[in-house]
Amino acid sequence: MRDFTKQELLILNLVAKGLMNREIAEELSMSNSTTKAHMEAIYRKLNVTNRVQAVVKAITLQIIKEIGRAVQQ
Repeated sequence: MRDFTKQELLILNLVAKGLMNREIAEELSMSNSTTKAHMEAIYRKLNVTNRVQAVVKAITLQIIKEIGRAVQQ
């Protein structure tokens, strides 16, 4: 598993809070396609196929401590 960028961690936290791609794009002032590209990178790095699996695995691997909070490195 590779390291996550700050942007990917931020997006992963927003996913954990329940935001959808369109909402994340608006929140971060980016295009929906950019958000989707970041999500694909997150899925690839976690070896998962959907956002629920991504959040569960990120919590399990302590990439995020709890819903919506990144582990400080």
